[in-house]
Amino acid sequence: MADRIVVGHTLVVIPFENASPTPGLEWLGESFPETFREQLDSPILYVASRDERLRAYDRQGVPAGVHPSRATLYRLAEQMDVDYAVLGSYRFDGERLTASAQLLDMRAQKLSPAVTESAPLADVGRLQSALAWDLLSLIHADFSLPKDKYIASVAPVRLDALENYIRGMLATVDEEKVQRYREAVRLNPDYAHAWLELGKTYYLQRAYEPAIAALGQVQPSSAVAREANFYLGLAAYAHGDFAKSESAFQFVAARLPLAEVYNNLGVVAARRGQKKAVDYFESAIQNDPSDPDYHFNLGVTLTQAGDRAGAARELHATLDRRPNDSEAKMLLDYLTPPPGSIVPASTPSKASIERIKRNYEENAFRQMTMQMGSWAEQQFVRSDPRAHARFHLELGKELLAHGFTTEAEAEFRHAAAVDPSSPAPLTALAEDYDARGDVLEARAQAEAALRIRESAEAYLFLARLDLRENRMEAAAQNIDRALQLEPGNPAGQDLKRTLAAKLAEKAQPLSPP
Repeated sequence: MADRIVVGHTLVVIPFENASPTPGLEWLGESFPETFREQLDSPILYVASRDERLRAYDRQGVPAGVHPSRATLYRLAEQMDVDYAVLGSYRFDGERLTASAQLLDMRAQKLSPAVTESAPLADVGRLQSALAWDLLSLIHADFSLPKDKYIASVAPVRLDALENYIRGMLATVDEEKVQRYREAVRLNPDYAHAWLELGKTYYLQRAYEPAIAALGQVQPSSAVAREANFYLGLAAYAHGDFAKSESAFQFVAARLPLAEVYNNLGVVAARRGQKKAVDYFESAIQNDPSDPDYHFNLGVTLTQAGDRAGAARELHATLDRRPNDSEAKMLLDYLTPPPGSIVPASTPSKASIERIKRNYEENAFRQMTMQMGSWAEQQFVRSDPRAHARFHLELGKELLAHGFTTEAEAEFRHAAAVDPSSPAPLTALAEDYDARGDVLEARAQAEAALRIRESAEAYLFLARLDLRENRMEAAAQNIDRALQLEPGNPAGQDLKRTLAAKLAEKAQPLSPP
């Protein structure tokens, strides 16, 4: 089957320079890399994180708060091996904020002319979205999403919420981070990135209950939902809520084949006494056979299951990769005692606890998939077709959210080919065609999805088309069908209220002359 991972580009954004004398706006410089990462980062454009940028600064001996010269910037981008670097500045005249950005093409060694946007300070979010579109158009000459639609698709963040989020990110003390992030989500309750950072900060403080509460606020559709659920799984595990931990890790595993997620699912399953722990640890090893902890965890689980030979094999693999692992050596000595020695009456495996992974490596995974188009496909060779299809479906949705409609179509069609029994890829294709303005094909794809299996998602999509075309009776029928399948569906309830309002408006008598 053809590979569908799209080879893309990598980019780093340097904090913008404050070119105005206005005090108190220095934090804005760091907001540009963060906002651009949120908006530009996609399956075909990898935007380096702040941590990656700071590591490059450190290797070059550049202090974090210093704006590097263009020569230093070039060396930084070269060391990071990115395709593009963005540099810029901003100025506030007391009424309007004006920002300019330039794109440095590292392969062509060419600096683009500056693109400039201006807006009232309170509308900094729209200004940054406009600049993001300008940069996307420079990188992808065929980028087809109109600028106004791109800006409208981005949920704005309040200026004061953005300031608290950035100041929290820059803070060096956890207490200040918590205070800033809490204020950011108070001001902007749907601020997913702030909820994520608040939850991660709580987790690092071992405040597991508030970490679980904060991370649980990140909606499944958010771009940071995978990372939020990874840390939610860790926090719930540390808190002893293994059911919630398993659910959170399952959310991530259904979307990305990360070895550390399979490992953590195995750890949770082992704590719950489930036999499927072995399968999870084997999946982790298949994805990354070099990690000694995965072999150790499988060895512990096989010991407890009575498979002494299999356990010994995995513990040998552990020691091959980490010769000074005393816990693995002690367990191996129990399993394979020297001739003539006294075998302990009780197994030390009861004291051997499977090792959970706290490193979340989505960034490394994404860079690898961009560089090696077939790699992700290889990870799914032995997987459930539903998981394989879900990966491409989620990939397509991310592409569609960033305006890459053609690339999204390829992923949806691949998902449909991998799992023909699922209506979800065809429903997603309907969304894709609708985004391109092809309503007839959009409706055809949604109807094809319903022929595979009824779903509330497909019925609600058709209902939205019906409402736009003022086909009230058809819209009512499709909404009712969706709610029969999922009575509590919030989107369905919202559409039902919208339909009722339209019908009420239509029924209003004409005003007397």
